[in-house]
Amino acid sequence: MKNPDYLNQSVSSLTGIGSQTAHRLEKLGIRIIQDLVFHLPHRYEDRTRVYPINSLTAGMTVLICARVEFTDILPRGRKSLICRVSDSTGFISLRFFHFAAAQHNLLKPGALISCFGEVRHGFAGLEIVHPEYNIIPNPDSCITETCLTPVYPLTEGLKQATLRKAIKQALSLCNEENQLLSDWIPQSVLKQYRYPSLNEALKTLHAPDESVSIEALQNGSVPALKRLAFEELLAHHLSLRKARNKIKAWQAPEFSSDKSITEHFLRSLPFKLTGAQQRVIAEIEADCRRHHPMMRLIQGDVGSGKTVVSAYAALLALKAGYQVAVMAPTELLADQHFRNFSAWFENFQTKVVFLTGQLKNSQRKDVLESMAEGSAGIIIGTHALFQESVNFHRLGLIIIDEQHRFGVHQRLALREKGQQDNIRPHQLVMTATPIPRTLAMLQYSDLDISIIDELPPGRKPIVTSIIPAERRGDVIHKINSWVDKKRQAYWVCTLIEESEALQCEAAEKTAELLTEFLPSVRVALIHGRMKSADKEAIMRAFKNHQIDLLVATTVIEVGVDVPNAGLMIIENPERLGLSQLHQLRGRVGRGEGDSYCLLMYQSPLSDTARHRLGILRDSNDGFVIAEKDLQLRGPGEVMGTRQTGQMHFKIADLARDADLLNNIQQIGDILFQESPQAIQPLCDRWLGASTEYSEV
Repeated sequence: MKNPDYLNQSVSSLTGIGSQTAHRLEKLGIRIIQDLVFHLPHRYEDRTRVYPINSLTAGMTVLICARVEFTDILPRGRKSLICRVSDSTGFISLRFFHFAAAQHNLLKPGALISCFGEVRHGFAGLEIVHPEYNIIPNPDSCITETCLTPVYPLTEGLKQATLRKAIKQALSLCNEENQLLSDWIPQSVLKQYRYPSLNEALKTLHAPDESVSIEALQNGSVPALKRLAFEELLAHHLSLRKARNKIKAWQAPEFSSDKSITEHFLRSLPFKLTGAQQRVIAEIEADCRRHHPMMRLIQGDVGSGKTVVSAYAALLALKAGYQVAVMAPTELLADQHFRNFSAWFENFQTKVVFLTGQLKNSQRKDVLESMAEGSAGIIIGTHALFQESVNFHRLGLIIIDEQHRFGVHQRLALREKGQQDNIRPHQLVMTATPIPRTLAMLQYSDLDISIIDELPPGRKPIVTSIIPAERRGDVIHKINSWVDKKRQAYWVCTLIEESEALQCEAAEKTAELLTEFLPSVRVALIHGRMKSADKEAIMRAFKNHQIDLLVATTVIEVGVDVPNAGLMIIENPERLGLSQLHQLRGRVGRGEGDSYCLLMYQSPLSDTARHRLGILRDSNDGFVIAEKDLQLRGPGEVMGTRQTGQMHFKIADLARDADLLNNIQQIGDILFQESPQAIQPLCDRWLGASTEYSEV
């Protein structure tokens, strides 16, 4: 039997892997022999049967066996080598754009060849471009494979053949007999879900036999694939649970609520809280009475009133003699929080300060001093809050808005600022991006989740329409009559390019055109490249109704609240995700009157884009929209920008494998109770060194 540590040896200990290949493999995250075993194919090629030429149609990827009729070099257009081959049923052309004289000599008339590639339409009928081919010296030679051929993800300079050979060696080291690969999932679980053993599952996926179809491998219905996806999802869940248990070992300040103060706060608000807000407040109060750090996520649709709930939590911290840090992803949103908190705490003898990178030196010095000495109770800001020069006197609560927009290390840095002795601050995380249940169960199994699933009374659903850009003239006319009714509107410019500069340029041009077409309408422009003070001035003017039409980039996606703005036009909506469109749309519908959102697309619209926009038109429920978005675009997109520390899966696909998540929690419980020794190896196998994110 091999040394059980063998799988942890460097890949360079395998035959045929020198230092250069090892370096290339490292780019794929493959360092040790075990990594090779879990580097699965992303597709398969079928070389198990030979197709007669007369059965071929464009789009098929096939293996054929044929004789060369003639070979010719075509000088016209892009120089190419054409080789016509035939079997007893018909003929097809092989085309090579990159070729050598030796190839011309090899493919001589009468030679018998096997050839594999994708069939497509050419000038003279069907052809295969750059097929893989071999000369067959003996007509009785076997040219088919016994199983599907795996095609692995590669990196520059690495060949399929090299990787296949290395993986074959790695697999031969961990067969059933020598038990090098420990199966950490309990036998009872494997039996219950009819999952194969680990070795069996890996063997099936690296070398599927004739009983496994390519379709089944692609749609994820093969038990071997289900089993490995399940194990990977379980590893992510366990790592977050471990982090949660670790956090529970820390102490946290205890906040008890004083009825007279909290009731005074609620009475002073210009609105009544909904039942959902009251329920979430009760959950927060219960958390803050415990000696362990609160780790709670508040989910709620745009406009459901998350911020005032977080303000209530801030009141509990202040009452107990602690400071509160509120971190927002943009200056615009931080500024809005600053204004809201300042208004809500006006009669509570609490100093609310604002810290961003834009502050002048003297102002910044004053703010930092008030934070360090403790006279500032609520500190609101952007990522400037966790810079090294920033010190808190007694930080007891951290509120993070739209948390997925921050990198993991940024969030860790803020938490560490409040760490004193063995005490850590409570954490409250808010998001207006509704997170599908399946994703929340996994991505946030280290957090308690509260959902504000009720909108304030009187909020009417937003009427959404999908219209082609050819009707731009009608839309501009609608703006005129809208402004005549003393209402305001947004015009949002989006571009497919990631470039912020191009987005801003498009918005500038749009603002110029609209100013020209609408002489009696007060048009203004806001985009991400403007100075903070200018953005602030424009938003304030818009809020005070000194502007009728605000042309903007997606910078207004989060947090701007103008109740009189009830019309939004979004250009090129087909280029944004559903969750982002839903967030943008949530800027309207905040006042008494009717609200409208016009999605103005560029023709022609693909079927998929039409389907996606139809989902948005037919629903105002962010959670329904997020579920659909997850199915259509995958988890990284739904959560916003992919950050370091977000989940990246090797095998699992959350849209495809959502059903597997239903049992993850229960099986996690079984492992913690019955097989705690399996937890760390499972996390190491699937997450390697990336487990730090789960501590956030």
